[in-house]
Amino acid sequence: MMSRSRAKRLAGLGVRFLVVGGVSTLIEVGVFNVLYLAFGWPVVAAKVAASLVALINAYFGNREWTFRHRGRHNRVLETVLFLIVNAICTGLGAGIMVGGVLLAEEVLLRAPGPLLVNAINVGSIIVVVLVRFLLYHYVVFRGARAISPLDRSATLP
Repeated sequence: MMSRSRAKRLAGLGVRFLVVGGVSTLIEVGVFNVLYLAFGWPVVAAKVAASLVALINAYFGNREWTFRHRGRHNRVLETVLFLIVNAICTGLGAGIMVGGVLLAEEVLLRAPGPLLVNAINVGSIIVVVLVRFLLYHYVVFRGARAISPLDRSATLP
């Protein structure tokens, strides 16, 4: 069972994580619209560029604010893990969308409408946000392992 102080710390991390994600989403939408509407970029190019800008914000926001209390391990390793986790989560979200739409087609015996597709999308976002938070917490921003006082005393001459 989780202690109250640990649950409170985890909730604080979750709130900061959601704030960084919200800001990253606003950045992605804003950059996409500027590139697509103002500069006339093709939709896919604008989407990819906007996603990369948002991803950079998400990395630094989570590294420097959400998980700032964590020790730092090799920055290159941390960045690679961040990119791998985001690739996995992107695939997971797409997989949930495909599976949800196919399941809806089987149940309804027709293509689902926009409302159901958006409901599936929201469900996929919820699942992916939870998975991403757990992976950031336990894999990406885990930091260097702290040496306990007992370990330190064992290494002293």
